[in-house]
Amino acid sequence: MFSRLNTVSFQGVDVITIDVQIQISSGMPGFFLVGLPDKAVGESKERVRSAFHGMGLSLPYRRITINLAPADVQKEGSHYDLPIALGLLATMKVIPSDILMEYVVLGELSLDGRLAPISGVLPAAIHAASLKKGIICPKMCGGEAAWAGDINILAADSLLSLINHFKGTQVLSPPEPLMEEENVQKIIDLRDIKGQETAKRALEVAASGGHNLLMLGPPGAGKSMLAARLPGILPPLTPAEALEVTMIQSLAGRLNEGKLIRNRPFRDPHHSASMPALVGGGLRVQPGEISLAHHGVLFLDELPEFQRSALEALRQPLESGRTIVARANAHVTYPSQVQLVAAMNPCRCGYISDASRACSRAPKCALDYQSKISGPLFDRIDLHIEVPEVSAEDLTRESTGEQSSLVAARVKKARQIQETRYKALGVSIRQNAHADGELLDEIAIPDEEGLALLKKAAENFKLSARGYRRVLRVARTLADMNESPAVLAAHIAEALSYRRLYFA
Repeated sequence: MFSRLNTVSFQGVDVITIDVQIQISSGMPGFFLVGLPDKAVGESKERVRSAFHGMGLSLPYRRITINLAPADVQKEGSHYDLPIALGLLATMKVIPSDILMEYVVLGELSLDGRLAPISGVLPAAIHAASLKKGIICPKMCGGEAAWAGDINILAADSLLSLINHFKGTQVLSPPEPLMEEENVQKIIDLRDIKGQETAKRALEVAASGGHNLLMLGPPGAGKSMLAARLPGILPPLTPAEALEVTMIQSLAGRLNEGKLIRNRPFRDPHHSASMPALVGGGLRVQPGEISLAHHGVLFLDELPEFQRSALEALRQPLESGRTIVARANAHVTYPSQVQLVAAMNPCRCGYISDASRACSRAPKCALDYQSKISGPLFDRIDLHIEVPEVSAEDLTRESTGEQSSLVAARVKKARQIQETRYKALGVSIRQNAHADGELLDEIAIPDEEGLALLKKAAENFKLSARGYRRVLRVARTLADMNESPAVLAAHIAEALSYRRLYFA
């Protein structure tokens, strides 16, 4: 007796079709699972056996062989339970086997036969749609699968309900697509921040062009408050971006009841985070913080306190917008198009600019502390700003700053200008921060005065080629904020003011 059906394996955001082949034959009785299963997959046979027992079924006392093909691909995760169980039921003639080939099947079984939620249902459903197949998944994941489009979805709460559906004694209703509630940002508002007008301006520039930002200043100056308010002035996710973000969160098992994500991610890992936690990896490869922040904000507070190796591992993803986790048997890729916001003190004590409170090792302590961050990483950050200590006068004065909604409207307008420009040029990028090469030379040519200023600054500040082009990108964003078709000297001057700061 033989049957087969399809499930999937995940390699980063790539989905691979797995052919589940079940054979019940004569010979020495036993339950054999082959095809490079990991421990979680190997334990599936015990969960399947218990689920069958809970329904009053028992496996035949014969030789049961299950092959997961292709056999040279590592199989990881608990979502193989359901395809194995349904394949066995089809081989035992409990349910029709021909219907199963019309679906991609995945789900984890409880010992009583109920289906537990799993990760990766959305990318699996999109893959099933590309194969012109339906999907069978746990009921808790049905709303997630519904975003894959017009496909047949069987979202069941138990193995028994699936058997009844195939026998015609129960009908499983198609799930409705679920969407996360929109975060209105009523509590966290830019208006709450007193003073720091220069920092607020830099935050708006960063949001308008998608630029990376570094804030340097003493403790308690408001660096973390400013970073937390950046998502509130960013434009909402487009449908395509929302689907990409939701897919990554689905693979990481972080979706709330399978709802489509509408708010831009904001990730703020602790400075003790390891390199795999930041860029991805681990025993079972998972997306790191930089991928979980895809199309959102990655905030690294106390930047020099992070492990040096972890920070250096961010250099390639920040430049290319994708993270590649290299393994001996596979290369796993995750999208990592993030906006980096980092904050740091000028020195370990934080008060190098105040002689009355600075430590006795000043100014050497500042040089040692800042040297923990490599030059190439600094060079990948477009905007470097000082966030000074807030004066007593600003603290006692009533806040008169702009609300986030007003700033967000200007940011949205600047981004619309960029999107219109790049669409007309036929390129796929949407923000100035991602423009490079001939494209940047075409859209960010300074006027004569601005070009002279930029040449002089490049010589005096020893700008690298990357730093030079990042000045041009920021200047282009400043021009878009002013609705100026040309990049003027004033835009170059302001962009140069955001280059690297030294406190010593």
